[in-house]
Amino acid sequence: MRTTPASARPLGLWTATALVVGSMIGSGVFLLPAALAPYGGASLIGWAITLCGALLLAWTFARMAMRWPHSGGPYTYAHRAFGDSVGFVVAWSYWISIWCANAAIAVAFAGSLGAISPQLTATPARAAACALAALWICAAVNLAGVREAGRMQLVTTALKLLPLLLFGVVALWWLDPGTAFRPFNPGGGSLPQVANATAALTLWALLGLEAATVPADAIAAPERNVPRATVIGTLLAGIATILACTVVLGLVPAETLRQSPSPMADAAASIWGPAAGLALASVSAVSCFGALNGWTLLSGQLPLAAARDRVFPAFFARVDARGTPRLGIVIGAALASALVLSNYSRTLVQVFTFAILLSTAATLLPYVAGSAAWLLRGQGRSRIVAGFALAFSLYALWGIGAEALSWGAVLVAAGLPVHLLLRLRR
Repeated sequence: MRTTPASARPLGLWTATALVVGSMIGSGVFLLPAALAPYGGASLIGWAITLCGALLLAWTFARMAMRWPHSGGPYTYAHRAFGDSVGFVVAWSYWISIWCANAAIAVAFAGSLGAISPQLTATPARAAACALAALWICAAVNLAGVREAGRMQLVTTALKLLPLLLFGVVALWWLDPGTAFRPFNPGGGSLPQVANATAALTLWALLGLEAATVPADAIAAPERNVPRATVIGTLLAGIATILACTVVLGLVPAETLRQSPSPMADAAASIWGPAAGLALASVSAVSCFGALNGWTLLSGQLPLAAARDRVFPAFFARVDARGTPRLGIVIGAALASALVLSNYSRTLVQVFTFAILLSTAATLLPYVAGSAAWLLRGQGRSRIVAGFALAFSLYALWGIGAEALSWGAVLVAAGLPVHLLLRLRR
């Protein structure tokens, strides 16, 4: 495993924490209320399960980061515990989840722009163009270097976290106890079914809790800063996200939420007027852009770590003079662009929902493998936490749905010939 000298580690604790918070708080908190509208107040059950599961995963990844402070995150942990074949499947699945996430976040960015200026997204083609522009601007920022991407992450995280917390706290006063979350379970399904379905959707809003573990070789004192950033970032992002999404579900009628490309902006406009809606739409756009920047960083760092272990094709390991994996960033942006274009005829909410389920399905496999790795190689009581994290990951995977699981399985299977070819060459 290659070790990076301390002088080549441009990211500190706060930048790593901003990477976690910025990757978690993105499109989910602003668009997820539309996807959760059919479940009403019953979605709170899913949120409770998801937050507990996310904290279990964060603690497990923090422990593994202390033991294996190297780039790659869940891939590295699975590779160390189970070898090349499992390592490849986890890296390939996680890589798929990253560029699928980028497609979903770019679509959410377009929705936020549409709330500010409807003409920008008046047609599916215009919406797709806005999403593609965001994808490639973030790719350009990351091609400038890890340090520049880290600075962008700090700025965008500050610009979205504080307004989001303020909105969630202040808007609580406008909830009407007599009408909010009525009916509690509009879909009429059993609560266990609703909990399972909403846990899969809400997990999207908390994906990225492992973000600091992926570029660990670029973080100063990773054995100390990566675990801290993982736990602190998960707590901050989880509280802000659940508070804001819950308030929106209680303020805006379900029928309005179902078709809304910018639910939080609609909620703000209903309380404080159109100007507040525009302000929240602007915060949403900044949030999506910041998350897209963070995930674009990971889209280069993950295949870089796998290629250095000879698990991914060698060209992913090529870096420029600043240590930037340029080819990995460009390929990830191109694949995300293809996903946006292949679905551009759908509504923004439909594309967003499909992309987040596909990304979540592809992420849960690394979560399962990472938790199992610590369950196998860990020590003491922390293995109990890893066991619960593993159980949560399997539970969420079960709730993803047949369509997203089928697509995820096809995409993972598409990587097996690559793995076989690499083994033959070795």
